[in-house]
Amino acid sequence: MHTLLNTKSPFLKIIRVKISELRPGYYRLTAYNSNDLIIPTASWTPTLFFNYEPNFYGLTTSLEERDLILSSAELMDVLSPTFKHPFLDFEAMDAGTNQAFHAIQQALPAWNSSSLWQHAHISEDHFTFEQPLLQHAVEQKLAAAGLTIEEALSLVPYFQNGGWPMQTSHSFDGVKLSFRLSEPEEDKEHWILETVLTGAGSVKHWTPAANKRKLPIVEALPKKWFTIAHDIEQVQLQMMDLIQLDASASNFIRVEFSDAQVREFLRQDLAKLQAMGFDVILPAWLKELKQSKMRVRVSANNQSSRSVAGMDDILTFKWQFSMNGEEISAEQFRKLVEEKREFVRVGAEWFRIDADWLNEMRELMDQADEENWTVRDLLFRELPETLSVPYEDDDLDDAERDDPLFAFEMQQSLAAYVEQLQNKKGLPPVSVPTKLHAQLRPYQQEGFEWLVFMREQKFGACLADDMGLGKTIQLITYILHTVQTLQEQKPSLIVCPTSVVGNWQKELLRFAPDLEVYTHYGARRLKGEELTNYLSTKRPHIVLSTYGTVTQDADDLQPVEWSTIALDEAQNIKNMQTMQSRAIRKLNGIHHIALTGTPVENRLSELWAIFDFIHKGYLGSFGKFSEQYIFPIERDESESHKRILRMKIRPFLLRRSKRDPELQLNLPDKQESQEYCALTTEQAALYEGYIQDTLSQLEEISGFEKKGKILKMLNKLKQLCNHPALYLKEPFDDAQSMMNRSVKLKRILEITKEIINNGEQCLIFTQYIGMGNLIQHCLAELYDVDAPFLTGSMPKQQRDRLVDAFQAGEFPVFLLSLKAGGTGLNLTAANHVLHADRWWNPAVENQATDRAYRIGQTQFVQVHKFITIGTVEEKIDKMITLKSALSEELIQSSKWLTELDDTELMDLMLLDTAKIK
Repeated sequence: MHTLLNTKSPFLKIIRVKISELRPGYYRLTAYNSNDLIIPTASWTPTLFFNYEPNFYGLTTSLEERDLILSSAELMDVLSPTFKHPFLDFEAMDAGTNQAFHAIQQALPAWNSSSLWQHAHISEDHFTFEQPLLQHAVEQKLAAAGLTIEEALSLVPYFQNGGWPMQTSHSFDGVKLSFRLSEPEEDKEHWILETVLTGAGSVKHWTPAANKRKLPIVEALPKKWFTIAHDIEQVQLQMMDLIQLDASASNFIRVEFSDAQVREFLRQDLAKLQAMGFDVILPAWLKELKQSKMRVRVSANNQSSRSVAGMDDILTFKWQFSMNGEEISAEQFRKLVEEKREFVRVGAEWFRIDADWLNEMRELMDQADEENWTVRDLLFRELPETLSVPYEDDDLDDAERDDPLFAFEMQQSLAAYVEQLQNKKGLPPVSVPTKLHAQLRPYQQEGFEWLVFMREQKFGACLADDMGLGKTIQLITYILHTVQTLQEQKPSLIVCPTSVVGNWQKELLRFAPDLEVYTHYGARRLKGEELTNYLSTKRPHIVLSTYGTVTQDADDLQPVEWSTIALDEAQNIKNMQTMQSRAIRKLNGIHHIALTGTPVENRLSELWAIFDFIHKGYLGSFGKFSEQYIFPIERDESESHKRILRMKIRPFLLRRSKRDPELQLNLPDKQESQEYCALTTEQAALYEGYIQDTLSQLEEISGFEKKGKILKMLNKLKQLCNHPALYLKEPFDDAQSMMNRSVKLKRILEITKEIINNGEQCLIFTQYIGMGNLIQHCLAELYDVDAPFLTGSMPKQQRDRLVDAFQAGEFPVFLLSLKAGGTGLNLTAANHVLHADRWWNPAVENQATDRAYRIGQTQFVQVHKFITIGTVEEKIDKMITLKSALSEELIQSSKWLTELDDTELMDLMLLDTAKIK
């Protein structure tokens, strides 16, 4: 019988055990009875751990019903002479266990020996023991004490000089030895670290009297403790060796520490001492002390005699510090920094101040005084967090408001200037250009004035108003101002997604027909020298292009100095590593503007890319921005980092929401807008082919038959405007492929996604079941949005249930057939209505819109009408507008379409190829 410990006792209990290595450094122990049946771990584990206090007598051990899992360190400890059960031994069940027994028997003698580390092989970055079991056990023991390999290597001299095995406490004959750190006494500067003793059953700490401190330990001790004098000296030697303390071990330790030494002791030495089992007593207040920061008040004045501050005005500063109500002069503060004080007594209380913060503040003071900071420097300097994050007033009671962490007081003109930048209020008034064919709403006037102000101050700008608030008209007014008022000769570049090129063409023509616009898009666009010559000779005011085109023609467009470069849907450059984003950010303009309806402050990588375009370098490199903001905010949800970033971007970002109370007063209850979309090449070819085939048929028929043919023809063309697959009656392909074949479909999906991202709801009306199914298909595949489609075939019970669910906010998008869902429903949860295709009768459209815009609606309702450029849709839209102005009754049915003469009919149906180039 091969036993593990060779225990000799008449009361011996032997457990048959099987040991197998679970993974390096961990073992599985399974016990068996005489019949080779497994003994549950609950029956024998308490006996094994009966004396093992470090593991709470086995209570924290990893137990399974059949097996006990032990680390190498636990296995060595529980079988060592210190902790093993005196009447317990183990018998090997198999050859593998015999080998494990042999390894344990070889390692045990060294495990708790003070000479263990004499046999270790020490290298620059590691230590090695010949026995793998010992190697794993030592690494685990050190890790349990919170020591890294690097820290353990620094302790090797200590381990080799009697510091092994690591002890959990140092007591001798019931007397406990500790080290105590005490704060400076009144009117003293130095801290005291000293050895103290605690007798059995006592809570008082004993130290030698002042007249005995220099005596040898045995002479300073009370007679009852003479026997432990040598033990005290040995422990003090170990402690001194461990933290490299300069003292005499033959006397009781009593050394003075400066603030800097205390800081080093708390940061480095305390952890080592506690890991090695040395008891260290700290002042109670220090254990609970939260790091305190001084209150800083800075007065800044501009040296200019002008009444209004400017960006380049030089500032003078006056610094004031206080803590706990006590004033500290700037000179006293500098002295604190020079003396590297970390613990400060103010009145009767102690405070801890971060040394790095002190240095940072001193450097800030020196820079402000020596470098002649201007207003611009102040706004764009990386200030410490304590200076750049004010308290939110709503979160403070009156006492805290009177005692802020930081208050920045400025001369009135300077304060007004910073107020302009931060809050966009009180900006210099700017007259609307006389050639603008529109009336700006008050908030749009403010946005226009802000863009002009930002140009004057040489700042990029991000106009991030909600969709529907008129970013387009604000930009057009601004560009018209640069041309008409500033007499700017250089062209402006507007870059937009392909799906809205038509919309921009229409809006520019509508609001600023005097501006010369060149659309740089399509196969026939000018390139190279032709483009350069065109820009220099024709001198267009605006070049309109797309993200894809600008990327392809980057070599032609990047050398041009543009008056303004404006990005519409600026989130298109959010992936900063793409060729498109890099090409856009290399464009060269006097003023850079980004338009986006997305709340960019919630999409941080997008935010960085946009700011790298509008004000390059302001947010640093993307790596630095990730480290400073993205990781703390997106990973840790740090509110302080969110506030810092908000403050940093605020001067450059103007965002108004439809929910803003001040805007609600200025907005109509309902706003309608046309979304103009171009035909794809495929759609245009099919359109022209169908027109040619059908017109020849119309010449051969007349009367009632002709009217029916016209209506059928117009319906086919409208389906083609929606999507060629509907016209061709093709099955649906994947969503991305379907989007590529129809700009209108793509634009509907883009706007719907933006509505969903903004937490809003929308209705989408269509006359055609196929179009509704197509939109359903794409929303599900692209955005994982399940949009129900209400048609005439839907049972009333299901229809009512869907209406209730939509009103309760259970889904964001509701598709409806124009005929089935256009009347009788109350859908006021929606604040957007999308008409995918135009009905000949505007009254029908208006009835459908009124599903959302009706009594009970508390939100501003925006109506989007999608129209394909150059097609029957655009022409009917114009005719409806003209006829509506003459007579509402005239167009309350679709009969007027069939009453058109041949010339009107021909003009209505022919494709306007000039507009779709």
